[in-house]
Amino acid sequence: MVNEIFFGVYRFSNRLWTKNLAPEQKVYGEKLETIDGTEYRQWNPYKSKLAAAIQKGLKESPFQSGTNVLYLGSAEGTTVSHLSDIVGEKGSIIGIDLSARVMPKFLKLCEYRSNIVPILADANKPEFYSNDLKAISFQVLYQDVSQPNQAEIFLKNSRFLEANGKGLLVIKAASIDSSAPASRIVNRQTKELKPSFNIIQTVSLEPFEKGHAIIYCQKKD
Repeated sequence: MVNEIFFGVYRFSNRLWTKNLAPEQKVYGEKLETIDGTEYRQWNPYKSKLAAAIQKGLKESPFQSGTNVLYLGSAEGTTVSHLSDIVGEKGSIIGIDLSARVMPKFLKLCEYRSNIVPILADANKPEFYSNDLKAISFQVLYQDVSQPNQAEIFLKNSRFLEANGKGLLVIKAASIDSSAPASRIVNRQTKELKPSFNIIQTVSLEPFEKGHAIIYCQKKD
């Protein structure tokens, strides 16, 4: 039985799935399965931190049909591709990444998923791409970057998020301080967010990702 646990996110065979917006196309070698004429893509929590958060008990999802997402640290597009499935053709994902190495694969993904827009830029310097985003109202800010100032980068980019918009900040503790316990790092980053965001939930991503957590939050008015 196919159960829709969040909008556009399904569970069956004890796995997570999204409806494939680009039928017959795989992104990272994931399994495809067709049920009642609908093709689904398996969403691997060992390859997507958002899938890991869902598996670990994320209690709600901010993604709906038509949601506009600013995604910092899009890499090759594994998680972005599943968000593309979820928000559909009425939504969009603006994927920002600094690495020229991963961009060719990400650009290929964008060729057959028209709701993804790539930007080669440094998320730490939003002033360099702010003009590209000024016409877009973002309902969700998602960040997964391996930098020592993760909360600071998130806050810099929150200017693009509409009032009461939702945020998902992936914390990679070792990139901030490899000598401190991950829980302490997460608490420290959470404290930085609190003046500007209400914290909804913090989810540890272990055992899928060691030393990682996701902070789910909402921008204050």
